Amino acid sequence: MQKVKLLTAVLACSLAVCGAPDQQPLTSVSKPPAPTVQLDKGVFTGVQKGNTQSFMSIPYALPPIGNRRFRLPEPYPVYEGYYSATSFKPSCPQQAMTMPGWLDNELKHALDKVVDSMYDHFTPDSEDCLTINVVKPADATPLSKLPVVVWIFGGGFQVGGTATYGDPSEKMVERSMQLGQPMIYVSMNYRVSALGFLASKEVRAAGVGNLGLQDQRLALKWVQKYVSNFGGDPSKVTIWGQSAGSISVSLHMITNNGNHENLFRGAIMQSGGPIPVAGVENGQVYYDDLVKRVGCQNSRDTLQCLRGIDFRLLQAAIDTSPNFFAFQGLVLAWLPRVDGVFLREPPQHLVLKGEVAKVPFMTGNCDDEGTLFAISSTNLTHNNHMRDYLRQFMLPKASDAQIDLMLRHYPDFAPAGSPFDTGFRNMLGPQFKRMAAIQGDIVFHSPRRFFLKNMADKVKTWSWLSKREKSIPFIGATHATDILNAFGTGELRDYIIRFVNNLDPNGNRGLGIRWPQYDLSKPQSLEFQDSTFFPMVIKPDDHRKDALDFMANISILHPL
Repeated sequence: MQKVKLLTAVLACSLAVCGAPDQQPLTSVSKPPAPTVQLDKGVFTGVQKGNTQSFMSIPYALPPIGNRRFRLPEPYPVYEGYYSATSFKPSCPQQAMTMPGWLDNELKHALDKVVDSMYDHFTPDSEDCLTINVVKPADATPLSKLPVVVWIFGGGFQVGGTATYGDPSEKMVERSMQLGQPMIYVSMNYRVSALGFLASKEVRAAGVGNLGLQDQRLALKWVQKYVSNFGGDPSKVTIWGQSAGSISVSLHMITNNGNHENLFRGAIMQSGGPIPVAGVENGQVYYDDLVKRVGCQNSRDTLQCLRGIDFRLLQAAIDTSPNFFAFQGLVLAWLPRVDGVFLREPPQHLVLKGEVAKVPFMTGNCDDEGTLFAISSTNLTHNNHMRDYLRQFMLPKASDAQIDLMLRHYPDFAPAGSPFDTGFRNMLGPQFKRMAAIQGDIVFHSPRRFFLKNMADKVKTWSWLSKREKSIPFIGATHATDILNAFGTGELRDYIIRFVNNLDPNGNRGLGIRWPQYDLSKPQSLEFQDSTFFPMVIKPDDHRKDALDFMANISILHPL
């Protein structure tokens, strides 16, 4: 029971972004006047906390409601009048998270608590959600021309919102000022789940795929237009994301034939890269199910019919689609796919063609990325179960020989699985550690290594690996366990601040050791460890080389 309580506490903290316990909000004796900023003919009132000022939930697009549902975002018209930007408005509609019924009751109860803690931060939600937030040093003026970091939140393209990161973002700006490298922090809400990533032949024909990514792109254009009013320099923007946000960052680098349109000059990818996805038609089964559940199956124009459905009825139907805690794990129902507009080909194919924005970037992973998403498949007990799973979900078009090769690279031997380097410990089921290794590698580790191999000789890159929290029962250094290192008091935060300012994570001030640039002749990563004496070390980036190379190749041949 003690292990389950620990699992719950750590997961709730990592996924919901707990504030660092040793930092308290800054206060002052006399309350300063409310800060304001003018955009077009509009005046926005924000809030001041300590040495930072925040302007929350500024609309950057027209509400995607009514006939605008399932359409490309439209820029917000000229601002006029007075606006309150003193609190967060609703997140975009969230997809329900559910657990498989066969899970051990104690573990299921613990994970249910984790999901509840996530929703405490993401709700309330509303279709009217396309808003953007800005945190700035209090003394920044339109003449300051400070570098800008734009945060794209994660959540499996199914859940998430900017309100989760409100207080941590203020602390990050405060820290940048302490380092003498002040910056502006921006974050945006974007549509998730089916509302943001509907996929089908109908979606391709209408040109409305990847709406969540299109939302993000429009927000980046908003930054170009308005960030100077807050003291930012639109020519010094770095895009940064975690998980789905990190994947989004990589896709912004490869869309538009690699032309970044001067929207950003650097990128930071925290657990995510160019994922192996194919055409929107691969989501047809989920689209057809959604259409049927809301009664649009007999309509001549099912997409237009979906626009007219009562939102709560539509939401209830969306909630029945598989989420990332479902049996199929990271083979998601709603995620970016090749739509012919934002993505013209599978991401890996575009990388191999060199259609990538040539900007410096940082990229890293947690060691045990896949454990969280393998919990739902703990009922797999032997090799044939694993083979059937791969055939049904991950590699439906692969040959028997290719599946055999996958199973050889990921053997039925617990010490080879994830949590890595833990021997026979943490076996939630006979195939759990094996499945965790596969899930983590296909979506997170392999895309990172693949991206570095194809880009490190063209732009400056830096890589990291987080092995902290290895002691968490069952899941180890799982996905999202490095968020506190970035948003709390960890060393990664300082590296990020320096990169945003200098396009290089190194510097003479702040925590950290010298981080070598990634070199294909001698690839190295900065490793974060659970060690008092050596919390950070530089190590070769060669873990599971053959398996990750195989995973990259099979992904190119058989994208999801």
